[in-house]
Amino acid sequence: MFLDRDGVINEKPAPHEYIRSFDEFRLLPNIADWIRLFNALGYAVIVITNQRGVARGLMTEAALASIHSRMLEELGAKGARIDDIFYCPHEENSCECRKPKPGLVYAARDKWDIDLAHSLLLGDSDSDGQLAAACGVRFLRVLDGRLV
Repeated sequence: MFLDRDGVINEKPAPHEYIRSFDEFRLLPNIADWIRLFNALGYAVIVITNQRGVARGLMTEAALASIHSRMLEELGAKGARIDDIFYCPHEENSCECRKPKPGLVYAARDKWDIDLAHSLLLGDSDSDGQLAAACGVRFLRVLDGRLV
């Protein structure tokens, strides 16, 4: 189970804005329920997220790690387990891991021995859909915490 972060797990920031601290991070309703369901079904739950704010100097990788640590704690307190987080801190067109390029999914596949043909990606953007298609992963679009 691959999950985008902003717009799937938490409220998406305004266009061209970034979540820079956990004080700005808001879990979406029902996401803990969804993750608990994926956990119960035996799926590895992997977050894949572009975090260009690091490349732009708007946050450090340490600040991003803190946000992710607190996210894991908050979800864990609700009985929801995320197994791993893969993120791209780079600017566009400077790497192979920035979605919709497949680097993050391939890194997770290799680390967790994931069968991509039996995987699903929940995302809120066209680039998430393009990533899923490029990797042979099924895709479901999410909008405001609901499947569309």
